[in-house]
Amino acid sequence: MTSVEVSTGTEDSGPSGYAAARLRLLQEKTQSGPPRRTGLARLTDEWLEALFSTAARSAGVRGAALVAVGGYGRGELSPRSDLDLLLLHDGNAEKGAIAALADRVWYPVWDLGLDLDHSVRTPAEARRTAGEDLKVQLGLLDARHVAGDLGLTAGMRTAVLADWRNLAPKRLPELHELCQDRAARQGELQYLLEPDLKEARGGLRDATVLRAVAASWLADAPREGLDAARRKLLDVRDALHLTTGRATDRLALQEQDQVAAELGLLDADTLLREVYEAARTISYASDVTWREVNRVLRARSVRPRLRAMLGNRPANDRTPLAEGVVEQEGEVVLARTARPERDPVLPLRAAAAAAQSELPMSMHAVRRMAATARPLPVPWPAEARQELITLLGAGQATIGVWEALEAEGLITRLLPDWERVRCRPQRNAVHTWTVDRHLVETAVQASSLTRRVGRPDLLLIAALLHDIGKGWPGDHSVAGEIIARDVATRIGFTSQDVEVIATLVRHHLLLVETATRRDLDDPATVRAVADAVGTTGTLELLHALTEADALATGPAAWSTWRASLVTDLAKRVGAVLAGEAPAVPEQPVVPSAEQERLAIEAFRTGGPVLSLRAQTEGPAAEEGDAPQPLGVELLIAVPDQPGVLPAVAGVLAMHRLTVRTAELRTAELPDPVAADGKAPSAVLLLDWRVAAEYGSLPQAARLRADLVRALDGSLDIPGRLAEREKAYAKNPRRRGSHAPPPRVTVASAGSEVATVIEVRAQDAPGLLYRIGHALEAASVLVRSAHVSTLGANAVDAFYVTTPQGDPLPGAVAAELARVMEDQLR
Repeated sequence: MTSVEVSTGTEDSGPSGYAAARLRLLQEKTQSGPPRRTGLARLTDEWLEALFSTAARSAGVRGAALVAVGGYGRGELSPRSDLDLLLLHDGNAEKGAIAALADRVWYPVWDLGLDLDHSVRTPAEARRTAGEDLKVQLGLLDARHVAGDLGLTAGMRTAVLADWRNLAPKRLPELHELCQDRAARQGELQYLLEPDLKEARGGLRDATVLRAVAASWLADAPREGLDAARRKLLDVRDALHLTTGRATDRLALQEQDQVAAELGLLDADTLLREVYEAARTISYASDVTWREVNRVLRARSVRPRLRAMLGNRPANDRTPLAEGVVEQEGEVVLARTARPERDPVLPLRAAAAAAQSELPMSMHAVRRMAATARPLPVPWPAEARQELITLLGAGQATIGVWEALEAEGLITRLLPDWERVRCRPQRNAVHTWTVDRHLVETAVQASSLTRRVGRPDLLLIAALLHDIGKGWPGDHSVAGEIIARDVATRIGFTSQDVEVIATLVRHHLLLVETATRRDLDDPATVRAVADAVGTTGTLELLHALTEADALATGPAAWSTWRASLVTDLAKRVGAVLAGEAPAVPEQPVVPSAEQERLAIEAFRTGGPVLSLRAQTEGPAAEEGDAPQPLGVELLIAVPDQPGVLPAVAGVLAMHRLTVRTAELRTAELPDPVAADGKAPSAVLLLDWRVAAEYGSLPQAARLRADLVRALDGSLDIPGRLAEREKAYAKNPRRRGSHAPPPRVTVASAGSEVATVIEVRAQDAPGLLYRIGHALEAASVLVRSAHVSTLGANAVDAFYVTTPQGDPLPGAVAAELARVMEDQLR
C-alpha cells in the first residue's frame, strides 16, 4: 500500500501542505477503496497531531487529547467526509486556555473548507453526555487517539465501553427502536432507486450499529459477508463524493452512471445490483442480530421466574413442527435427529413449517442445511412440490423465511433461474421492489386470492414466476414463458399444468393492458383475449394473478377503476369462452337522457355545455358496504367544429385532471329539435372519465368558461401548458432521468370497426393535448381514447376512422403513426 507521508514540524505540516497531499491522494487512481480511506485518515492524523501539539504549547495546556470519533475514529474517511473530533481535557486548565487550544485546532480545519463536528469535554462530561444521548455514545464507541495525552483517551474509552456493557440491557432496546424509526423514514436500501447509502435500512448506519451491538457482548452479528458488504457501500460512497464533489450519501439517478464508471462497473444497473446485494447482507445480519438480542434479554428476564415455578424440573422448550423440524425459543431449528445430508426435502419442509407457524428460521439451521443438504432429484418428488406451495401460500410470513433461504444460497440452488432476477433493479417509479422481491410479494398477494380459483397451486407458482424473464433480453413475458415451462417441469407438474403456468406467465399483463387500453365494447377486443386465454379455468387464474401482480407492484398500479375494468373484461371473456358471442353495441348508440339533454342545450346555445358527476359503480369492499367511487364522469356536448379534442384535453390538463378514458361521437338530435328552424348542425358528445391529480375537482362552470375560450382561440393553452411542463421538469424526482423517445404504432387486429393507434410516451402535462392536435391535423375521426399511465410512462390507445366512419387503409394508418411519432418527439 502506498502511503502519503507528511512530516510534522515542517512547513509541509501546515494547511497548504496537508491540502496538497490530500489532493494528490484523492487523484491517485491506483489507490482506492480501503487503502485510500486509511491513507486519508492517516494523513489527517499526522496533520492534526502537528496542529494540536503546536496549539497545546502555545495555549500552555497539558492534560489534553485530541480524539477522533465516528467514522474518522474507525479510520475510514471518504473524500468528503466530515471530521468528528473530541477535544478531551482533564479539567485542570483554565477555561480560557482550553478555548484558545480549541480555536487553534478548529479554525485551520474550517479554513480548508472541511466539515467539522466538534466538542470539548472532560472524561466525566463525555460519559455523562453519552449516557444522555445514544448517538453520542455510539460515536464514542469508535473513539481513537490522535494526539496529546494517550492515557486520557484510553481511560475515557475504557469507561465508555464499561458503561455501554453495563447499560446494554436498557440501551439496546432503545437503539433498536431508533433503527426501526429510521428505517420507516428512509426506506430499505435494497429496494430504493435513489438510496441513501448511510441512513436507509441496510446501509452504513446499520453496519455501525451492528459493531455497537457486538461491543455490548450480548450478541454478535453473523460475520460472513458483512465486512465485504460494508466495504462495498463505502467504496460506492467514495465514488459518489469524487464524482459529485459533495458530501452526499444519496445515490441520485443522474449520478449513477458516473459513479458506476468511477468504480469500473458496466452500467448503473450493475451498480445498483451490487448496492442492493450489500444492503441485503447488512439487513439480514441486522434481523438475525436483533432477534438474538431480544432472545437474550427475554431469557434473562424469564428464566429466574421459570426456574422458581418449575423447581428442579427441566423446561421442555422444543416443540415439533414437522419431520426433522422443531421450534425452540421462538425460532425454527432442526431436530436432533434431522439429517439434511439424507433428506433433500428438509430445507423446503423446514421453510414451510416456519412460514405456517409465522416463526423465523434459525440462521444456524439454514446454514447447516445449505452446507449439507443434497440437491433435490429432477423432477421434484411430490412432497417437495407440496412444501413449496405451502411456503408460498403462507402469506406475509413467507417473506422473512424466503429471505433467510436466499441469504444462504438455498433459493438459487432450488431454482437456478432465480439468480438472474436476484437483486435486479426495476427503473420504474411504479415498482416498489426489486424483481425478486416483487415475485415473492406477488405470491404473498396471491395467497389471499386462492379461495377464488380452482387450482391455487398453479396460481402461486405463476405468481412466483411471472416476471422471471426480466433477467433476459427482449420481452420478459416471452422469455418468462420459456423459463416458467422449464421450472414447472423441474418442480414436477404434469404437462397439462405446465402449459397453464406457461400461459399465465406469457399473458400476465394481458387483462390489465387490454382493459385499460382497448375498447371493451369492440367484439374484436374480447375475442382476442379469449383466444389467448383458451379456457375458463385459465381465465380465472389469470384474473387473480393480474390483481396479485398489480397489488405487489405498488400503489399506482392498482385502483378501484382498474379493478372494475379488469373485472368487466374478465366477465366478457368468460361469456365468450362459455360459448356466447361477444356483445355488439347497438348502431347507432342511443344517448342517455342526460346526454340528450346536454346535446339539445349545446345545439340551441351554439356553445359547449357540460356536467360532472361521480361514478359509484365500483365493487363494494365488503358485503353490505357502499360501492366505491371509480372517478368522475365528465359529459361535454359541443357543436361540431375543428379542434374540439385538443381544446378539451388542454383545458383538462390546465386544471390538473387526469383522463382515464374518452369516448367521442356525434349526437343524434330528436326530430323536433333538429327541425326547429335553426340551420342543421351536428353536436359532438364527449363522455370522459377523469380524476383530480390532487385536491378537489374544479367547478363545472370554470371548466366550461375555459373551454369556451379555448374553442374561440382566446385562451393560450400552449403557453399555460409550457409553464406546467417547465415546473414538471424541475421536479427533483425527474432531474437527470433520460426518457426514451415516444413510439407510435398501429395495433394489428385491434378492432374490426376502427384503426387502433397506440402512443407510448413519457407522461407530461399536455401530452393528450399534443396527441389531439396531431390527430386533428390528420383529419381523422376519434371514436374513443383509452388512457393508461403508470409512473412516468403513458400508453394511450386511440380508435380512429376515416371521416366516413371506416378503418384507415393500412398505408394511411402507418403514415399517420410515423407523422405523429415525429410530432411528439
